[in-house]
Amino acid sequence: MTFKICSEDWTSKVKKVSGILTPLLLAVAALSSLTGGAPARRFELLAESPQFWKLLDHHAQLTTVAKGFGFTEGPVWDPSGFLYVSDEEINKIFCVYLADGRKEEVLSLGDPDGNTYDRERHLIDCASVLRAIIQVEPQGHYKILADRYQGKRFNSPNDVIIGPDGAIYFTDPTLDLVKGEKQEIPFQGVYRLEAHGEVRLLTKDLTQPNGLAFSPDGKKFYVDDSQQRNIRVYELMPDATLANGRIFGEEPGGKGDGVPDGIKIDKDGNLYVTGPKGIWVWDEQGHHLGTIAMPEQPANLAWGDADYGTLYITATTSVYRLPTKAHGFVPYLPTSK
Repeated sequence: MTFKICSEDWTSKVKKVSGILTPLLLAVAALSSLTGGAPARRFELLAESPQFWKLLDHHAQLTTVAKGFGFTEGPVWDPSGFLYVSDEEINKIFCVYLADGRKEEVLSLGDPDGNTYDRERHLIDCASVLRAIIQVEPQGHYKILADRYQGKRFNSPNDVIIGPDGAIYFTDPTLDLVKGEKQEIPFQGVYRLEAHGEVRLLTKDLTQPNGLAFSPDGKKFYVDDSQQRNIRVYELMPDATLANGRIFGEEPGGKGDGVPDGIKIDKDGNLYVTGPKGIWVWDEQGHHLGTIAMPEQPANLAWGDADYGTLYITATTSVYRLPTKAHGFVPYLPTSK
């Protein structure tokens, strides 16, 4: 049963009516480039392997769901016909309705970041300014689930997922540590939060851990490092510890191109990782299959629609939709096991 915070059920109204990125928009972007603005970016599907086209159609269209945000993050799709979206600059979490892009404020707080549902469909958020993992509740309230490790405050929790055991897993870099506040934990960790509130450190190997994901079989755990521009993979052991960590892939790029951030996985184990200029697609052996180049730099993404065959992408000031041939693995769904 969905834990519903937004006020309307728009299930019957969900239609793909958002505007397609038109040649006119691309021409405007190109003109901006010629007149001294940033280099023009556009949507493209850039294959590195024929396998890429088994996941995405050659003629797939990117469409705009909503725009006019400060900086979008943490999308979570809800079957009632909306996305939860964090806006790190406006300092709010919104419901964004897919039928018309309408925004409805859910919660106002400093720098909300990654989000997920838990198994009971509570919305879980990384509240960077609070330096906490919170559970979002109705009427604009929240409950702090954890804000310390061994008595010391977290840095700035960034992204969060539900593990195969139902526990909450999250990253804690210093990327959004409030200026002037002290870093109390002398490293940037990856943690597991159990139902009774115990926080367990899984690894402190990464410089700035960010996005994270589990393989569909629950045996592999992926975490990317925004500073090192790489993705690591670990084996998840039966006691929920990590072992045999190694570099899975690297996403090099220039200044301003974007860095590894959000990660999602499809049911066949392929990874979709935001990175320089778009979303990098990897197979489970660590081969870069291709890149979904985006008109704005993406930070995160989520699977949605009835068959989980659509990627919803938070990219700077906008939210986009891209249909895929692949179908998403959604770890908080019992049927995803």
